[in-house]
Amino acid sequence: MARKTLTWTMTTMLSLGLVLSGCSSSTTESASSPQPAKETAKAAAESAQPAKKVTIKMMHLWPTGNSATQNKIVNDIIKEYQTANPNVTIEQEVLENEQYKNKMKVLSTSNALPDVGFTWAAGYMDPYVKGDMFAPLDDLLQGDLKDKFVNGTTNAYAFGGKTYGLPVELNIVPVYYNKAIFAKYNLQVPKTYDEFKNVVKTLSSNGVAPIALGNKDRWTGSLWYMYLADRIGGPETLKKAIDRTGSFNDPGLVRAASEITQLVDMNGFNKGFNGLSNDEGKAEFMNSKAAMYMMGTWELPNYTTNKDVPQAFKDQIGFFKFPTVDGGKGNLDSWVGGPGVGLFVANNSKVKEESKKFVSFFVQKWGEHAISEAGVIPATKVDTSKVKLPQMYIDLLNELNKASNITLFADVQMKPASAEVHLNMIQALFGKAVTPEEFAKKHEEALAKEGK
Repeated sequence: MARKTLTWTMTTMLSLGLVLSGCSSSTTESASSPQPAKETAKAAAESAQPAKKVTIKMMHLWPTGNSATQNKIVNDIIKEYQTANPNVTIEQEVLENEQYKNKMKVLSTSNALPDVGFTWAAGYMDPYVKGDMFAPLDDLLQGDLKDKFVNGTTNAYAFGGKTYGLPVELNIVPVYYNKAIFAKYNLQVPKTYDEFKNVVKTLSSNGVAPIALGNKDRWTGSLWYMYLADRIGGPETLKKAIDRTGSFNDPGLVRAASEITQLVDMNGFNKGFNGLSNDEGKAEFMNSKAAMYMMGTWELPNYTTNKDVPQAFKDQIGFFKFPTVDGGKGNLDSWVGGPGVGLFVANNSKVKEESKKFVSFFVQKWGEHAISEAGVIPATKVDTSKVKLPQMYIDLLNELNKASNITLFADVQMKPASAEVHLNMIQALFGKAVTPEEFAKKHEEALAKEGK
């Protein structure tokens, strides 16, 4: 960040030297140009004045009680910024998650948002952007933050070609697997979907649940559908179906649904998966009863640093990227996932430019602190050679740095009513209560009704 200097530059000193030499010259020369000398002296005097005092009001959602590490990181970043910019004071208001959301609603009614705050992506942001309450931040993305973010992470904060929020957190979804179970049945990590299905067949035929899943929560099954949609139709097909520049009747999206029903027919999931919660489904993997579990990187501590999980189990866990589908348009470096919260700057802030500078600083510093101090993967790229982390973190961060795309969770992309239809249809699809074609049709009807 460019700091405001309280001392004169060499240029100003040189200008003053010229002024002084002009005063000692002939009377005729002094009389011929008195105004420029006065203006130069005035400019020099103004440059010597202390920088104007600025107060930035910030609201965040990490109280000391339940988010102590994140709270400390925020305070450390603020302290560092204020030390570097002594004319700036950051005033904090800290609320827990639901209180924060309620306070945002209240403040928005009078367009009195804090100068800097946190927002969720996509649908949550929509009314604030439409209400002209968030300032565009594209100038930061073209400036200090150029090429700092993992590819695709800022897309969920973009509306109409402008970016209104900058993510600080990121979660992607790998497939975790039990290396001991794979070794027992001489299985290799699959790189293609056909190889993946052979793994499923081998495990199922030997009485081992191939995949742990708790689909009562529905979004868990959506992860499987999203990856198949990406690998078959490419990263834009599902997105276009949702934003109505495409259709859920796209052959790639229908085929993705068909592949789900085939996995069910192959006994690819643990028994009773459609009636189990995510935690209940996960238990099958944690108890080594299922060989694979696909879930977000918020699970990483369970396989690396969680002291309540036996080390012998943690040593058995690896991960792989969702395989490519032969003839499909997707690639191995495209991930399903999404950013967590991101920073916004209020559009009517009286200290908008200084707030933007602080946001740029915060995003970069958060990336340095979050991964090593909180185990939280930032949305910005991480130089893994400079951090000390468990190897699984390092490997996933290296994969993220070369990600070609991040596809935001489907239910987050959609408006509430369509999202509910999507989640219900996911459970129906996994339960074989609808055909792939019916699955697509119900999505089309819901999205059309909401005017997407």
